[in-house]
Amino acid sequence: MTVSLPWMLAQTMIANPEQQRRLEAHFSFLGEASDPFRRQFFSATTLVKVPDGHTIATEGAVCHQLALVLDGSVRVYKLAASGREITLYRIPAGDSCILTASCIMSQAPFPAIAVAEGDVDALIVPAKQAQEWLLKSQPWGAFVFGLIAKRLAEVIGVLESVTFQRMDIRIATYLIALAPHGKTLTTTHHEIASELGTSREVVSRMLKEFERRGWLVVGRGEVDVLAPAELRALIQGQWIPD
Repeated sequence: MTVSLPWMLAQTMIANPEQQRRLEAHFSFLGEASDPFRRQFFSATTLVKVPDGHTIATEGAVCHQLALVLDGSVRVYKLAASGREITLYRIPAGDSCILTASCIMSQAPFPAIAVAEGDVDALIVPAKQAQEWLLKSQPWGAFVFGLIAKRLAEVIGVLESVTFQRMDIRIATYLIALAPHGKTLTTTHHEIASELGTSREVVSRMLKEFERRGWLVVGRGEVDVLAPAELRALIQGQWIPD
């Protein structure tokens, strides 16, 4: 993943034993790897701080590094020519970006956009080492290919949702994922639309219908989920219209 100058300036080397132990706690492959690999890993990588909202990679960028997230979350999404967005997946703490790993292995440009959600601490692995270690370290290879398998399943899930599910079910699923027991969500119609790859008008229409049914209350910048059981019934095909 190509990284831009503002947050590359906030980087530190990993020489502190306490920092090394912290990394080993986040990434199990370090505990499973050989001592020579760990020495190479800590000498080749750097710690960086990424500010909230910073664009980490843009579509078409060259992937010079692989970022492993220590704290925070990174959203990876596609942006259409129309300006419509759809979230592909998020990278939580302890994970990395499969698109970046794939681009490094295939020497292809990055096909999406990645942005920090909140302040992010990350570990930067140079592309050359990330690729070489796949052949030299079984724990590193297992970590990378395990991420690819997990995230690929998520992306396929997004594709299936966009292709086969009705929009009311997709919105209900999104709301239940964030508020399984019902609560007030701080979000906007635009943010929901960006997550699901649709227009704000479609989201507004669906939320208005859910509100009419008494399932939620829509406020300025928030959605109060009142009836999660009814939303689940809709998702499961068990809701019977009045």
